[in-house]
Amino acid sequence: MDVHNVTADAESFTCNAYLALGERPVLVDAGAMDGVVDVVREHTDDLDAVVLTHQHGDHVAQLDAVLDAFDADLYAYDDHTRRTHELDDGDTVTIGDEDCEVVYTPGHADDHVSFVGDASLFSGDVVVHDDGAFDYGSFGRTDMAGQSRERLIESIRTLLDRMPEGVEHMYSGHGSVFHGDVRDVVETALERAEKRDPKYPEE
Repeated sequence: MDVHNVTADAESFTCNAYLALGERPVLVDAGAMDGVVDVVREHTDDLDAVVLTHQHGDHVAQLDAVLDAFDADLYAYDDHTRRTHELDDGDTVTIGDEDCEVVYTPGHADDHVSFVGDASLFSGDVVVHDDGAFDYGSFGRTDMAGQSRERLIESIRTLLDRMPEGVEHMYSGHGSVFHGDVRDVVETALERAEKRDPKYPEE
């Protein structure tokens, strides 16, 4: 599967938005970068759907622009005025060439889901590889209103339970893409989260 981070060159704060090409061109999150539609068009003229990990602003600010440009379907766990398909835990959604299971992973956001395939994990903000706080296994922040470290920990455990052996690619909402033993990265993130220390201690 051919996956491109279409917000990689953003100069302002955004999530990573991933364009997965293959049998079904799909964008995982829309990001907040002006011009993301143009970057998607550099790779494809056809976008079948946008699937959302959650609806924080850095993941959806350009959503209307993308949907308007490509007349794409919208898959989301939580309600949205433009949602065409509701996601629920245990559903299957095709992203590029992979059939991915929807895993409900709240804690960073109440509506957070991750997408688990045989080879790839689209983890949103629940688990990331490196994000400035930690390298090789970090986790979403839980220090803001409506967030919960306890729920996040349970979500990471659920992710490990539902993730098959052999997942080699992790596409997270922030930081860099990881290729290798994804399970080990997720287990490392869980260990760090379970310590319950602040992710961003005050300077």
